[in-house]
Amino acid sequence: MTSITLPPALLFENVRLLDAASGLDRPDARLLVRDGRIEAIDPAGELPAGIERLDGGGAVLCPGLVDMRVSIGEPGAEYRETVSSAARAAASGGITTIAVLPNTEPVIDDPALVRLLRARGEETGAVTVLPYGAVTKGCRGEELAELGLLREAGAVAFTDGVRAVADARVMRLALSYARGFGATVTQHPEDPALGRGGSATEGELATRLGLPGIPAAAEAILVARDLRLARLSGGRLHIAHVSTAEAVALIRDAKRNGIAVSCDTAPPYFDLNETAIGDFRTYAKLSPPLRPESDRLAICEALADGTIDAIASDHTPRDPDDKRLPFAQASAGGIGLQTLLGVTLARVHDGTLPLPRAIELLTAAPARLLGLETGTLRPGAAADLCLFDPERAWRVAAGQLPGRAQNTPFDGRALEGRVLGTWKNGRRVFGT
Repeated sequence: MTSITLPPALLFENVRLLDAASGLDRPDARLLVRDGRIEAIDPAGELPAGIERLDGGGAVLCPGLVDMRVSIGEPGAEYRETVSSAARAAASGGITTIAVLPNTEPVIDDPALVRLLRARGEETGAVTVLPYGAVTKGCRGEELAELGLLREAGAVAFTDGVRAVADARVMRLALSYARGFGATVTQHPEDPALGRGGSATEGELATRLGLPGIPAAAEAILVARDLRLARLSGGRLHIAHVSTAEAVALIRDAKRNGIAVSCDTAPPYFDLNETAIGDFRTYAKLSPPLRPESDRLAICEALADGTIDAIASDHTPRDPDDKRLPFAQASAGGIGLQTLLGVTLARVHDGTLPLPRAIELLTAAPARLLGLETGTLRPGAAADLCLFDPERAWRVAAGQLPGRAQNTPFDGRALEGRVLGTWKNGRRVFGT
C-alpha cells in the first residue's frame, strides 16, 4: 500500500464552504483539517503548531465528488484505463470516490475481485474504489451471482453494468434477494431486443444519416417493467443514466406512489442532444444514445424538481481504435471524470440549478444512495475535499486530459468552473 505522509494540520481560509449534507453554505469561511479528517469549521482559539495555511481566494470548498457510475478497463482491458489512470482523471475532476461497474474481464462476480479492486484504489492514495457486484454470473442475465458473498466482500450495490437484465424473473429475484441485506439493484434502462443493432435514437436524424435506430421507447419500456417488479418485490431499484422524458415521467409518478426507486443521469443527457453525432462523430456515440432536444430539456427539468437523485459521470473509456470506425461499428461510450463538475456547472450558469443543489447531486446525494459516510464537510468526516472556481473558464481538449482514455463527447466544449485542488484524506492529490 502507498505510504502517505499527512501534514500535521491544514487550514483552508477565505473559502466558500458548501455542504448539502449539513445545509452549510458559508462564504469567507475557514476549515481545519488534521490527521486526514475535518476537525472544525471556523475554528476558534489557538491553532495547532506548524499549521499549513491555504488561502482559497474566495473559491468554493465542497466535499470530494462521489461518482456512482464509472467503467474502468482493469482487469482485462488495461489498455483502455487502469485504476491508477482513472484515479488521476478523477482527482483532476475533484472526485474522491468512484463506484465501478462489473463489466470487466473477468466480470466482477467473484468476491475476490471486489476485494482486489478496493485494494487497488487504496494503493493509489487518491481515490476510493467501490466495485459493484454483478447481478448475474458473467453479466449474462441468466443466473444470479452470489449476491450475499459479493456484498460481504464490499460490493456497494448490484448491476450488470452496461447490459440490462432482460429476464423479468431474474430481475424480480435479484430485487428480492438484495432487499434481504439492504442492497440496491441498478439497471441499464434499455430493452435489449429493441436496442439490438442500433447506434442512434430512432428518428429523423438517424434516418437522414442512414444509421440503425433505437426507439426512445426502449428506455421507458424497461423502466415501466422494473418499476412494477420493484413494487412486486419490495426491493430497492435504481435506474442509471436516465435520458428520456417518458422515463423520468414514469419515475416521478412511481416516487409519488411510494415505490422504492431512485435514478441518476449523466452530463451528456442534460448538456448535449442528438445533433452532436452530426458528421458521424463517434466520440458522441453513447449508450443510451443522445436524444432530441425535448428530452434534454426534460432531463434538466427533472434535475431541478428532484425527480433525478444524482449526477454520475458515466465514464466509459475507449481506445482510439474503438472509435476510429464507421459510426455504426464504433464502440459506444465517452469519458467523463474530468468534465463531471464543469459540465454540471453549466446548468448553474444557465439558471437550471442553484449551485448548492448542483453540488448536492454530485456529493451528498450519491453518497446517500450508496450508503456511504463520505460526501460531507461535517467535523469528524474524512477530509475528502474539492476546491473549485465556479467562474474560471477552460476548454475541453481531447488528448490533453489527465488519464489514459481521451474519448470525450465534450471535445472543444468551453466550460466555466475549474477544479483548483483535490484532497484525499487530507493529502493533496491534484493541483499545486
